[in-house]
Amino acid sequence: MNLRRVLQGCVWLMLWHRIVGYPVDCTEDQPDGTRCPSITLDKLLERIIQHAELIYKVSEESCTLFEEMFIPLTIRPQLIRGGNSCGTRSVPGSKGEIQQISDKWLLHSTLMVIQSWVGPLHSLQITLDLYDHAPETLLNKTKWMSTKLMNLEQGVIVLIKKMLNEDIVVSEPSQNMTHYMTQPNMVESVLTDYTLLTCFKKDSHRVETFLRLLKCRQSDRLGCFLY
Repeated sequence: MNLRRVLQGCVWLMLWHRIVGYPVDCTEDQPDGTRCPSITLDKLLERIIQHAELIYKVSEESCTLFEEMFIPLTIRPQLIRGGNSCGTRSVPGSKGEIQQISDKWLLHSTLMVIQSWVGPLHSLQITLDLYDHAPETLLNKTKWMSTKLMNLEQGVIVLIKKMLNEDIVVSEPSQNMTHYMTQPNMVESVLTDYTLLTCFKKDSHRVETFLRLLKCRQSDRLGCFLY
């Protein structure tokens, strides 16, 4: 088991360095160009997309790990069906709606989805720490996603400033605590956390889709379609 964890750790490090490889004149892995004030719009957008892609991949891994540890096989199908109702309010959900919105609203929708998860994901860290047998890997992934989501938020805010010349306030990760700290029993808390992870996975994929569509529009506006 220890050997398996070591190998998984090595694969994780290799994946991390491969996906977030940035220009040699940048010494931080943040998507907002903190150490590269002269970063081009194209490079900034590419960095943000890479960040969003990695968050989505880790959210997939976290969902799978949570399922294996806490969700019986017999009830997974109905929970997955319940996850189909996930969605951030006021954000386009269908492919047709996304395809039609302007670059401005595509950017603002992306930021809205990201900011809607800063609080819940931060709260999830606290509830998982209360579990008796939560694997360290799951705890670390959740903390990593929470931190990187805030970095992604900062990157999108910089992108909005560059593209739209608008100033946005960074959100605070101290929202919605009551919802997660008042579950009547452990079973309901586990189901709530699983639903949250599943919905976050869907929304993180949606953020990546929004950003890729935005990047496509920069070079081939008429040839960008969602499949």
